[in-house]
Amino acid sequence: MTQVGEGHETAADEAGPVMTFGAPTVGEILAERYQLEEHVNNDSAGRQVWRGIDVILRRPVAVVLRYPGGDSATEMLQAAVDASRVIHPNLVGVYDAIDEGSRAYVVREWVDGEALRELVAQEGPLDPARATAIAHSIADALAAVHATGMVHGNVHPGTTLIGDDGRIVLADARADSADSTETDVRSVGGILYFSLTGHWPHAEIRGSALPDAMRDSNGAVIPPRQIRAGVPAYLDDLTMDLLDKRVASPEADALTAELARLDSADDEYEDVGPLRFTQGTSAEPVRSTRKIVIGIGALVVIAVIGLVFGIQAISKSGDDTPSTTQANTAPQDPAGGNTGTGNTDNEVPAAAPKKIALTPDMVRIVDPPEGDRTDEGEAAYTVDDDKDTVWKTSGFLQAKFYNKPGMGLLINLGTPRTVSEVRVETSSPGIAMDIRTGTSDPGNSSEGDAKIVKDYKKLGDGDTAKTDGNNAVFPLFDENQKYQYILVFITELPRDSDGKYRAEISKVEVYGN
Repeated sequence: MTQVGEGHETAADEAGPVMTFGAPTVGEILAERYQLEEHVNNDSAGRQVWRGIDVILRRPVAVVLRYPGGDSATEMLQAAVDASRVIHPNLVGVYDAIDEGSRAYVVREWVDGEALRELVAQEGPLDPARATAIAHSIADALAAVHATGMVHGNVHPGTTLIGDDGRIVLADARADSADSTETDVRSVGGILYFSLTGHWPHAEIRGSALPDAMRDSNGAVIPPRQIRAGVPAYLDDLTMDLLDKRVASPEADALTAELARLDSADDEYEDVGPLRFTQGTSAEPVRSTRKIVIGIGALVVIAVIGLVFGIQAISKSGDDTPSTTQANTAPQDPAGGNTGTGNTDNEVPAAAPKKIALTPDMVRIVDPPEGDRTDEGEAAYTVDDDKDTVWKTSGFLQAKFYNKPGMGLLINLGTPRTVSEVRVETSSPGIAMDIRTGTSDPGNSSEGDAKIVKDYKKLGDGDTAKTDGNNAVFPLFDENQKYQYILVFITELPRDSDGKYRAEISKVEVYGN
């Protein structure tokens, strides 16, 4: 049987107890139209929930009564009036709102089925596909509510109804001053977390009689993926990002689009690709706590690189030549003799790595999967030796793109060559990037760029370095291998002064023979 009106308490609800004297009886007809058939339950605010019949239209209805009416019922009635203006298949229809002074009541659609809270209590946590479908329907309903300028304010497992016919609907809108479109959207993260774990994140969403989210020793929410097996990484990331208030929430329509993408994939999440939100929303997430681990790993890589260069600098402290990485080269004495071991006077030492001249026709922007390519002509600025010209990416609303794996600069050396290192000069720190190599350029197109990202291999162990200054050096090339196609690939952007995320690359240099 449908359980309705079991969501959050509002400020008006918390102001005092709901009086229930003069309660109605089975068979009583309200407003000469709505006959009460069965007392279903009392909601979280003490209001009575009845199943009834509209005797005029002969259809079942749900009736929510509050005692007394008057000023104490104003918020409930106003919320019902507002909700009645939004017609959507995932929203419970509101038919009437009446204040009789001694009592007030709202009449709305009756849905045969049960609330999400009862479903999970009976069956346990849901499978990822079903959880995604439920969250998708709720986000779609919220997008319709927000489009009218209103806030729902009561997204909760008790107000999320699953009909016997499979329909998923959101009931009992009753926002107060503490609610906003953001709290609505974050509550979808709560719906996902509850569906996947059977727990509700109190501190991140709002207190509830439901069991709190599972937490680690520091009080942080434990991700669903760590609680149970089989939760896809993409769904886990999305849930945790919605709950993390340091990560700006997307608009409801952007969240709907992302959940629709996951929902349409059913269980084949491997084919979905990284998280992405529709461009043009106001969502501007920053990195969440769990993702800082990735950044720490990148800093370790940078530290190791710095150690390598430090050792090289010490070993060549008596050398007047610049301290650059040299492949297949032995130190020379002042007279020109070879002071290295293992070489004879008849051996010719390998040439020291030198800067390889790059021209504009040797570089281009890679922008998968369907980038706007508006900055394509700026690739030349990375090799023109002019510090005042830069390749500046478009402004994105996400630090990690979300709508694409990243973007980068493809370098074609013209012929396979021995490469010692790649140096990248940026206009600001905080850009995460890696070096990838391949054997061909499939073409300057969306399809070609997608193939490059798919087929190119990351340099070395596949580590991503995050610049802590304005320069990054990648010296991990194999001296026994030759390279022609090198991709400098950006995977995370720093936040610019205008609040958007973008990268600026002023110079790229390749050293080798």
